[in-house]
Formats: sequence, structure tokens, C-alpha cells
Amino acid sequence: MRAGRRDVLWSETCRDGEEFGRLGARWTSLYTRCSTATPFQSHSWLHSWWVSYGGPGALRVVLVRREDGELVAAAPLMRAHGPFPVLAPLGGSITDFSDVLLDDTCPGAAPALARALARAARGAVVDLREVRPGAAAERLYACWRGPRRRLADSLCLELPAVPMDALLERIPSGKAQRVRAKLRKLDALGIDEHIVSGEEVPAALERLLRLHQLQWQGRGVTVEHTSARFAEHLSRAVRPMVERGDARVTEFRLGGDVVAADLTLMSPRLAGGYLYGADPVLRARKVDVATMLLRHGARETSASGRATLSMLRGTEPYKRHWRPETVPNQRLMLAGPGAAPLLWLRAGAADARRWAARQARERAWAGRLLARVRDRTNGGGG
Repeated sequence: MRAGRRDVLWSETCRDGEEFGRLGARWTSLYTRCSTATPFQSHSWLHSWWVSYGGPGALRVVLVRREDGELVAAAPLMRAHGPFPVLAPLGGSITDFSDVLLDDTCPGAAPALARALARAARGAVVDLREVRPGAAAERLYACWRGPRRRLADSLCLELPAVPMDALLERIPSGKAQRVRAKLRKLDALGIDEHIVSGEEVPAALERLLRLHQLQWQGRGVTVEHTSARFAEHLSRAVRPMVERGDARVTEFRLGGDVVAADLTLMSPRLAGGYLYGADPVLRARKVDVATMLLRHGARETSASGRATLSMLRGTEPYKRHWRPETVPNQRLMLAGPGAAPLLWLRAGAADARRWAARQARERAWAGRLLARVRDRTNGGGG
């Protein structure tokens, strides 16, 4: 906002998918003025997701504009399926971070969006899942005047965006030596890296998805990653994201053949490895694919000046090897006075599910520990 200027702001709710599609240029302008936005809030990602996954009559994109039509705030939402009225973020389960967009130069954007969202939600609960710490949605939450609730959501693991040598200093010296040996083996094999251009993206994504299925064959691949709608979504979304610098597709070639591919999503503050695929031939040749991808990601992310190399959601053991920081996403629930009972009911159910999941994990851990003790006892007695 220019010094001394008082903005007159007005709001509307977009319910039409084609109209949402026509917002591309103005949405992208707002996206560049929201410093905490991630690529999951880009118009390319969200509109493509809606085309593939959206349901008739469910779209609720709340917009706040200046008098000239310029967007200063946006909440990409939809009516969720279920017995109670809920507004949920676009992006669904294939999106690691959800958020609203707020123009950093417009101090009135957050309260204006809060008022507009309260009118749009009416008797519904606004349930913002997977909100990253520091996200714009926290500013919305801070100025919300009705009932609200903050809950924990998924855990993410993050590393500083530094070159591989600096990452190796984070782990014990013996493990670091083994990693260096793996890196020397990669170099000896002569695996080449090729960063894909925009026009190459469609074919490269087909290869990536094929390699992803090969990699997980017989080991429980995520079913959605094998679906036609997921492939169509990526094909639509990723090319413009690559051309804008919001995504990078890298292919790894051995003897001219593509043996691995990686899709990384990038914002000004972080880069996150979203999806990769690797030919089982690499596993047969004892190639540590995770280390190969991490070295590439660390080099590219640190060279670009970003601060964070995110491993996105999930705390799988192979990620823990690098002693990353655990960063919990948040779940922000908002409601008007008329929907307060629904908010407390929904929040209570979420707390109960998390408690049950924690108890199940603790029982499983105790069971594994007891099994190890029995094995040792039986072995000692033999």
C-alpha cells in the first residue's frame, strides 16, 4: 500500500470454476505479494486441482479487492462433503500446505478477509488444514472475531538450505563417511542430471509417474498417485509452475536412459521435494536414491538463496537420518456465533482421533519392544 493511501476494499465469493480460471493473472500478482505463500497456493496448482477434483456447486473462493479490481486477499475454499456444513481448503490430501493469500502491502487485507469469510461461511465451520507456521492464515486467525480453535496437524521435517558438505556435518562422522562413499559411487557411475524445460514437462512427468509406480511396485504405492486425475492435474499445473519458477523437474540419466526423476516445488523461502520415481535397477546396483536426490536438492536450493529445504509432510526414518527440524503444521478452525457448537463438536472429534492414533502408536511401539525382549530371552535360553 502506498504511504498515506486509504484503500476502499470490497469482497465477493467466486462459485464458478471458469470464473476462477480467469483469475489467473490477478491471482498470480497477489501470490507474488504474499511473502509466506507456497507453490500450493499458486493459481496453477489450485485451479488445476479444482478441474480434476472439484465437485459441482462446491466452489467458494472468497476474494477481497481494491476499487480498481486488484486482489488484496483470497481464501481458496470449497464446501466439503459430510453431514455438517464445512468450508475446507482447495487442494485436498495431495496438497502439503494450505493457506490464504494476503497482500503484504495492504494492512487492511486480513480484517477485510475475515469479515468476508464470516459472511460467506454463515452457519459453516471454516476448517483450514495443514497450515504452515508463519502462514498468512495466522494473521486471519488473529483478527477473527468469532469462535476459533487451533489444533496440531501433520508433522513436517526441514533442513537448512546449505550445500551437501554442510548437511554432512549434521550427522555423526561414521555415518557421514558412509554417505560420502555413496556419493563417490554415484559419481563413478556417471549419472547425469537434467533440469527439464517447460516444453519438456508433460513427457517428463509421464516418465516420473511411471518410475514412481515401478519404484513402489509390490510395496504399497499411494493409490492416488496412480490415478488418471492425479496425472492430469500434474500435467496441467506443473508446466506453468516450471515456467514461473515455482517448480523444478529433474531427470537423472544413466547411459542415456532416465533412471530417476524428481518434482520439487519452490517458493521464495523454501523448496520441497514433492514426488520422485526411481527405476528398481538403481536399487539393484546399490544406489542410494534418497541421498542422490538430497544432494541435488541441497545444491540447487542453496544456490537459489532459499532458506529451507523441506521434506514436506511425514517423518519417515530415512528423513530422520539427517537430523532435521520437526515443524508441526496447524489446523485452524473458525466459525461465526451460530456455528460455535459445530466448531466445538468438530474440534472435539479431531482431538479424539489424534488421541486414539497416539494410543495406537504407543501400543504398537510397546508390542515391538516386548517382542524384541522375548526374542532376546529365547535366544539367551537356547
